[in-house]
Amino acid sequence: MKIENSILRQAALNAGIGAEELAVFFSEGKVVTYQANEWIFQESTPRLWAGVILEGDLELVRGLHGASRKIGTMIAGALIAEGAFLEGDAHSNGAVTRNGVKIWQISRERIEDIKANQPELFYKIVSQIAVGINRRLRVLSNKLYQTSKTLDVEMSGFRQESDSLGTREISDSVYYGVQTQRALENFPISGVRLNNFDHMIEALAMVKKAAALANYQLGRLDEARMKAICGACEEILDGKLHEHFKVDMFQGGAGTSTNMNANEVIANRGLELMGYDKGDYRHLHPNDHVNCSQSTNDSYPTAIKLAVLLSNRNLVRAMNALRGALARKAEEFQDVLKMGRTENQDAVPMTLGQEFSAYAVMIEGAIASLEEAALAMQAVNMGATAIGTGINSPSGYAPLVVEKLSEVSGFTLRLAPNLVEATQNAGKFVQMSAMLKLAAVQISKICNDLRWLSSGPRCGLNEINLPPMQPGSSIMPGKVNPVIPELVNQICYQVMGYDSVVSMAAEASELELCMGEPLIAYDLLHGMMILKNGCVTLASRCVEGIEANRDVCLGYVQSSIGLVTALVPHIGYEQSAAIAKQALKTNETVYDLVLQKKLLSQDELDEILKPETMTDPRSAGDA
Repeated sequence: MKIENSILRQAALNAGIGAEELAVFFSEGKVVTYQANEWIFQESTPRLWAGVILEGDLELVRGLHGASRKIGTMIAGALIAEGAFLEGDAHSNGAVTRNGVKIWQISRERIEDIKANQPELFYKIVSQIAVGINRRLRVLSNKLYQTSKTLDVEMSGFRQESDSLGTREISDSVYYGVQTQRALENFPISGVRLNNFDHMIEALAMVKKAAALANYQLGRLDEARMKAICGACEEILDGKLHEHFKVDMFQGGAGTSTNMNANEVIANRGLELMGYDKGDYRHLHPNDHVNCSQSTNDSYPTAIKLAVLLSNRNLVRAMNALRGALARKAEEFQDVLKMGRTENQDAVPMTLGQEFSAYAVMIEGAIASLEEAALAMQAVNMGATAIGTGINSPSGYAPLVVEKLSEVSGFTLRLAPNLVEATQNAGKFVQMSAMLKLAAVQISKICNDLRWLSSGPRCGLNEINLPPMQPGSSIMPGKVNPVIPELVNQICYQVMGYDSVVSMAAEASELELCMGEPLIAYDLLHGMMILKNGCVTLASRCVEGIEANRDVCLGYVQSSIGLVTALVPHIGYEQSAAIAKQALKTNETVYDLVLQKKLLSQDELDEILKPETMTDPRSAGDA
């Protein structure tokens, strides 16, 4: 099949390219058909071909992760992905067809063949494509200006940065460098970037600052470079530059991209503090200076542990507030008699205060477990470098950098006793995750109970009222749902799921390194963040406003067969069972039947059925 001349002429006209030259390029192309709602290419994927739309249309979109925005429509006769003629970088936009589209495509390999064998033709058409792209940029710039004249857009130049794979242009407006740029292109996965986790960024800055101080003391860094690194780290710890930590939390390389993102941001800001331009790495290099005496394999897991410690501090604070709210309700409800239930069946009386005091103790126990697990996070492998042998670090560096890191972070850190083991063993993260799951299980159980106890209001238990937060239905007027406990239940389910993933990622450690640490970092830090937020919300928007329906609670006690259990020590099990059976059959109360059968006097029965006797007989006996 050959491309139709009319389509080719239209594409050449649209792109400002000679039809004859364009025909040469596309003479060996092929037709590729895409079905409705199929992606033609996605943002940040490599450019593999250039093409001409034959039939149908497609939309250009920007943004990968739930917030994609349409930026244009391309129809038959349009030249698409012509950037493949210029260089082999990634697509800056995505393209999707809503109704189906046919595209005549020529592969990048064929383009390279023409470049090698017909260079005059190649560079002629490339120059025309560049003019067309420049024209579209002018149109876009004008459109942006007209759309919002108040929009503040900083325009800057570019700098050249090189790594072992080659040279790339990096915008001068950003502080990250070439290795971060490659990571942005390689890992456009979740849209959850490093700058979603302030504690991780702060932890990385602490690690780099401590390393600079130790390297300076041991003669590996001069004073100017040490001060520049520390100055940049201090700015990061003050909340600056976080927007430049851009890599996706999901990444290959066991955290190398995250480590290099930090190294590059710190190096480029440090260069500015020294009076140099970004990218002038002769004076301050991301690897040689910021990463001096380090490997990703010791700096990254150490940063994760610090971030977990920082996050745990916030989580424990939120859980303590929840525990306090539950304890205050326990005190408020200490005189509210109600029926206890086992297996969703009536059991024996208790107070609503006892029920809430149990919840407070559950949270207290979960806090203790988290704090115990956090102690294990204080053993770090800084100084291990690549696999635990300390290669490329000076004598005495490991204990010194841990000492400096303790000073910088405020945590009492200690050097792991075996750095080879500590570099490959992610078991401490599993321990922390397990305790986080324990907390989630306890909190979710409490939320289940709150939903049951507040069920109704007319056809459920209705023993408590939760504060109404929003209308509960789009069709049923007056309905109010327990939205806060439902929310927190879902948070807890997610945390429980994360625990399974952390276990698998830690188990995937092979030989001298755990490649799954980026996933461990995401699941732990995100789990701690959402559980912390859930505790704050549960305490402030639910528990603090709970009210007891005292009459409902007492009515259940008075009508319950469970009262008969309190009579067993006085009239025996057989008599008590007979009373229970008759009460169920006749719908009479246990109280009335005992008096009718003259098994006990009213004074004796009232004494036995006192709330304090039934709910805490030891205290009643002491009295």
